[in-house]
Amino acid sequence: MKNMDWTVLSSEYLFRRPWLTARRDVCQLPDGRINDEYYVLEYPTWINVVAVTREGEMVLVRQYRHGLGRTCFEIVAGCVEEGEDPMDAARRELLEETGYSGGEWQEMLVFSCNASAMNNLSHSFLALGVEKTDVQHLDANEDIEVYTFPQERVKEMLLRGDFMQASMVAPLYKFFSNL
Repeated sequence: MKNMDWTVLSSEYLFRRPWLTARRDVCQLPDGRINDEYYVLEYPTWINVVAVTREGEMVLVRQYRHGLGRTCFEIVAGCVEEGEDPMDAARRELLEETGYSGGEWQEMLVFSCNASAMNNLSHSFLALGVEKTDVQHLDANEDIEVYTFPQERVKEMLLRGDFMQASMVAPLYKFFSNL
């Protein structure tokens, strides 16, 4: 197989923020052509959690997503803090966003939401047997409602297209494909 790697000739950061950094690279392709304006978005590692209660119901959250201008049902998701293990971040986010914790945990899937323009990975976890142990501990800019639904209802929502983010759809399809 031929080498298809690009060589980065230079990089310029356009802006840096805690949750997003934008970079413009000048790259040389293996055949010598120059791509003088390639943009990369740098994000922290992401996590999400397919959480199922002891009673077999799935824990979902509902919140407004400004990029789409709509309120969406989702599985719990968030960012891994610097130096934090992805599973620890997933446990923390589930507790903070929903008040649920415990259960048996396993990593289901690691993927890129957009490998052409984003540098981060998303880790999806399955948490079976979680239970309500606390209240929500939301960040100042979070407004999240918590729901539990039977698995069949969540599957219907998935097949109907109610989940809008690929990072929610992929782990849910993985979960339902393994039942």
